[in-house]
Amino acid sequence: MTAVSDLKVKIFADGADLKGMVAMYAKPFVKGFTTNPTLMQKVGITDYRGFAKEVLAAIPDRPISFEVFSDDFAEMEKQAKEIASWGKNVNVKIPVTNTQGEPSYKLIQTLSKAGVPLNVTALFTLEQVRDVVAHLDAKTPAFISVFAGRIADTGVDPLPLMAAAGALTHTLPKAELIWASPRELLNVFHAESVGCDIITVTNDVLAKLSNVGKDLAQFSLETVKMFRDDAVKAGFKL
Repeated sequence: MTAVSDLKVKIFADGADLKGMVAMYAKPFVKGFTTNPTLMQKVGITDYRGFAKEVLAAIPDRPISFEVFSDDFAEMEKQAKEIASWGKNVNVKIPVTNTQGEPSYKLIQTLSKAGVPLNVTALFTLEQVRDVVAHLDAKTPAFISVFAGRIADTGVDPLPLMAAAGALTHTLPKAELIWASPRELLNVFHAESVGCDIITVTNDVLAKLSNVGKDLAQFSLETVKMFRDDAVKAGFKL
């Protein structure tokens, strides 16, 4: 197995807890950050702008993605331009459609042509990848975020799709493919194997990096000891 230090895929920490994000910023192998309204809501954030500016003050020099939250394309454009103004390391997350299923391609084209670095998010199909690539400006950096983990949740192997998505994405010189929503640490190595540029990883999965390369017999023994210790702590008797 490839050592973590030898990985070509870039690890982006995914979360909305400022303390956790700063802790990940201290780790050289974390190359960027992503967040979204759902993660923010879960930790009780109500001041979007205030939170984002706190994050950017603490993390000024690695890519960070913040998402628009309007369902109206004109308002999305307005929000995107404000979010982009917050820092040179900001990518604006634009969902591939609005909640009515209407594609965001025209907005993506407008923003990309205007030089706004994007993170086009919530893609699940190759057709979506193809259409997003067709509307991005070749001169403007962009991330294309395919939710491989959620695809796997449907019982579909995401590896062939991600490999094909990479081939489409890499027709643009400044576009990078993100393996989004990983479910386990092994997904980091899956993303590496199919040529993804980036994988977004939550802190709980990142914590498992210390297990990479671990002797499995030793891991077995540690697991047996865990079960025994927990039984003793619980005071089980028969």
